[in-house]
Amino acid sequence: MLVNLKAMQSIRRFCAYTSISVRTWYISPTVQLSSTCMNTKRQNKRSFSTMAPAFPVVSVNPTRGLMDEKIQVSVSNVPPRSAVTLHSLHQSEDNSFWEAFGHYYSDELGSVSVSDDASVGGTYEGTESMGLLWSMKPVPGSRTGLRFRKMNVLSPMVVHISVYSGHITEGFNTRSPLATVVLERWYLAPGVCRIEIRDDEVKGTLFIPPGPGCFPGVLDLWGGSGGLVESRSGLLASHGFASLALEYISVDRPPTLQYRLFEKAFRVVQDHPLVMKEAVALFGLSLGTSISLCIAAYSKDITPRCCVFVNGGHTPPVEKKMSYAFTKSMKIAYKNNIDKEGSTDFMLPIPFKHGEKVDMGRIKCPLMMIVGEDDQSWPTAAEDMTQMMRAAGNDHLLTMVRYPGAGHLIEPPYTPHVMSSAYVMLPTKEKVIMMWGGSPKPHADAQEDSWEKVLRFLRQQLSQPLLSPLSQDVM
Repeated sequence: MLVNLKAMQSIRRFCAYTSISVRTWYISPTVQLSSTCMNTKRQNKRSFSTMAPAFPVVSVNPTRGLMDEKIQVSVSNVPPRSAVTLHSLHQSEDNSFWEAFGHYYSDELGSVSVSDDASVGGTYEGTESMGLLWSMKPVPGSRTGLRFRKMNVLSPMVVHISVYSGHITEGFNTRSPLATVVLERWYLAPGVCRIEIRDDEVKGTLFIPPGPGCFPGVLDLWGGSGGLVESRSGLLASHGFASLALEYISVDRPPTLQYRLFEKAFRVVQDHPLVMKEAVALFGLSLGTSISLCIAAYSKDITPRCCVFVNGGHTPPVEKKMSYAFTKSMKIAYKNNIDKEGSTDFMLPIPFKHGEKVDMGRIKCPLMMIVGEDDQSWPTAAEDMTQMMRAAGNDHLLTMVRYPGAGHLIEPPYTPHVMSSAYVMLPTKEKVIMMWGGSPKPHADAQEDSWEKVLRFLRQQLSQPLLSPLSQDVM
């Protein structure tokens, strides 16, 4: 019996955030047939009886949800105490395929629960309810340097989760699964409003949460890879924060690293009628961290209520344009750190002198710093930053969260980890392989734990009454 895929897709559209099981049907080996024959004239009778066939089922709950939402995956109706493989497959926007898989043994009832049972092999091991997502890797034979990035937040990340008989490590595309279910992972919750911002200076996308407002705000700054990355801002809006994803670097034009751009972008968030004017934060990753620190310390026109930083450092020059820091970093990476295979540890070692660091003592707002201790791109000088703030007497404002084994790209939860990926060096536009660092399991744990802490920090800081500088010093 064949499943009508169009019908199933139509059903799924009406079943948001519900569990739907899609079955692959087959003739069960447990079917038993018996017959006796009888002719009324010959005193014999013929009858047929069958046991109802049991068909394997893979279920996911929910089948539609946010990217940071946990799922429950289970399998039923497979032979008891048998070896099975659960496999996830995603086709990304650049048409590359990503997969993950775990090896399981069913229980005496022929069932598997990914949340409760341990994987004994595959791309992850142990009891990992989200292992089929965070351990995804490009399928064998993919081009080198791939990195998972969801650029179109108006469509979901679609994942096919299947169960196979036996423990399989390759050749999934040549085998027929016992059952398959389709999973949708969204960066936008229902009702989030997406507003494109385009003027002579500010280019980005503002996301407004559903509801009447007013909402706390965030200016979201990604790193030196450039482009307009909306995924994190979409998730922040889904959790109640009006967030502007700002594009300040593009491979098609020189980087725009002037104070006025970031100050203007901050005011775009601040001046929106549904945003709490005095409750706007900065959120930076990598180069975005350095820019945010610089703004928090030296801007005379804007005052962030708090800041969240993910890796990166406090090393842009103070008395020079921000673009100087970017250009100098790129030159050092290009000249000193590109190895014979075209790989680079971007900022190893940290190339700036003491006089070219942000004066951390000037910062007057609460900071949260997320640090991956296996960052092989731009390691955070956590001790130096802490010492500078302690010497200035404002270290009570700093919350430092450190993760051993985590790399540079600490992103929202369950984003597939890559230790390296293709990178375009600006302004030369030379393509290299950038080393990010991190190991899959500890990096995945860091992404999940840090995201919860970041959301809690933002809610706490952006919902508190605004304190005067004097009261902050007293605290």
